[in-house]
Amino acid sequence: MKATELRDKTPDQLRDELVSLKKEAFNLRFQQATGQLENTARMRQVRRAVARVETILNEKASAAAE
Repeated sequence: MKATELRDKTPDQLRDELVSLKKEAFNLRFQQATGQLENTARMRQVRRAVARVETILNEKASAAAE
């Protein structure tokens, strides 16, 4: 998901997105540990998506504080 799409969402929607991404990252780590992970690039994509969502949440929080 692109940052521009994420900026259009509300903070609650972003938190829901963050929860689902973290669950996916958890499942991917388990798959890797058991040798079942096929798409290793997905771990990097999910990690970066989590960072992107957290960054936008922080931007929105700092904008609301001003």
